[in-house]
Amino acid sequence: MIGEHIELVVLDVEGETIRIGIKAPKHIEVHRKEIYLQIQEANKAAQSTIGIMDLIKIVGAIKKQKDNAE
Repeated sequence: MIGEHIELVVLDVEGETIRIGIKAPKHIEVHRKEIYLQIQEANKAAQSTIGIMDLIKIVGAIKKQKDNAE
């Protein structure tokens, strides 16, 4: 058990290979490590893209104010 709601289950044993299943409530995300890392990288990329778009909007707003002042 991991906490009160996540259960690790041995599904199969063949020689030195063990298959493990995970029982968890649907609201708890469970991913293999490589998938989890891909999700983290995608989230970082999305955050940096949003940051660039915000910066472009700010620069545009500053230029507009400057043009209106002249």
